[in-house]
Amino acid sequence: MRSEAATTTLLLIEDHRDIAEMIAEYFEPRGFAIDHAADGITGLHLAVSNPYDVIVADVMLAGMDGITICRKLRAEARRDTPLLMLTARDTLDDKLAGLDAGADDYLGKPFDLAEVEARLRALVRRAKGTEDIVLLGQLKLDRKARRFSTANGPLDLPAREFEVLWELMSPPGRTVSKRALSDKLSSFDESLGDNALEAFISRLRKKLQGTGASIRTLRGIGYLLEAEV
Repeated sequence: MRSEAATTTLLLIEDHRDIAEMIAEYFEPRGFAIDHAADGITGLHLAVSNPYDVIVADVMLAGMDGITICRKLRAEARRDTPLLMLTARDTLDDKLAGLDAGADDYLGKPFDLAEVEARLRALVRRAKGTEDIVLLGQLKLDRKARRFSTANGPLDLPAREFEVLWELMSPPGRTVSKRALSDKLSSFDESLGDNALEAFISRLRKKLQGTGASIRTLRGIGYLLEAEV
């Protein structure tokens, strides 16, 4: 079950139910939306079919092992989604095999969930080119605190407006397509059409007035957040 204010989409490929449940219980309240696959074939299908921010995969899986999943993602599907291998096979040779297959990080079991979280957030930041503190005009995003603020204090936003602004600030100046925003927001409950997305953008524009940050529409392409001239 996805938390309402989730921003980081995580695919967990893990065949041990107790481990999967433990990870989900820890990460969902911390802003992660989790899809779980209990075997390698299902995991690869989800990884190819959805725009996840990060993937966690065990190595020893039914149907298809984690090394093969990683190779297929990198070579065949040409997906560069950050991937952390989380496994009991943690010898040097195992780690080298995982990294050579295209994994971005490799952590052995047993593991500390706080360390897993730190590693995943670092992978996502590196992939998106983002930092913990982002400033644009008087608009500030504190990623660790999950808080927007302006010179006048906290900027409180409904969950979906929060998600739109978060994506536009990851980082500012990056063009974000309508489809990418719709995919991100549709994870809440239902499909989000262009009209609904434009309504979110319109409300955000009004709330950003006077902050020195503004949302520009690129016709037929998407949106970008930039310093107000």
